[in-house]
Amino acid sequence: VQLQAFGGGLVQAGGSLRLSCAASGRTSTGYPMAWFRQAPGKEREFVASITASGDSTYYASSVKGRFTISRDNAKNMVYLQMNGLKAEDTAIYYCAATTGSSPSRWTFEYNYWGQGTQVTVSS
Repeated sequence: VQLQAFGGGLVQAGGSLRLSCAASGRTSTGYPMAWFRQAPGKEREFVASITASGDSTYYASSVKGRFTISRDNAKNMVYLQMNGLKAEDTAIYYCAATTGSSPSRWTFEYNYWGQGTQVTVSS
C-alpha cells in the first residue's frame, strides 16, 4: 500500500483546510486509517482515526470539535477536514494505515505511512 497525503498549505488562524490521503497499490479499503502530525522538535502525535468501514471515528482532545476525519472507500481516499485552525496546529501531517482490526492512536501500530504534507497556521 502506498499512501500520498496532500492538501496542506498556509492559512490564517481561524481558517480551514482539507487534507486528502490517496491510497494505491494493494487496496487499503479494509484497513483502519489515521492522521498524525509532527511539529518541529516534537514527537509525532495522534490526530484522528477511522475504522475500515468509516462508521466510527476517534479524535485527539486537542482537535475534537474542529477536525473531521472521513473516508471514501470507493475512491481509496481518506480526508481530514480542519476548521478553526490555530497556530498550534502547525505541523507536518501524515496519513497512515494499519493492518490491525481497529484504529489506534499509537504510531507503532501503523504499517503504512504517507510522506506528509505541511500545514502552517499564521496567527
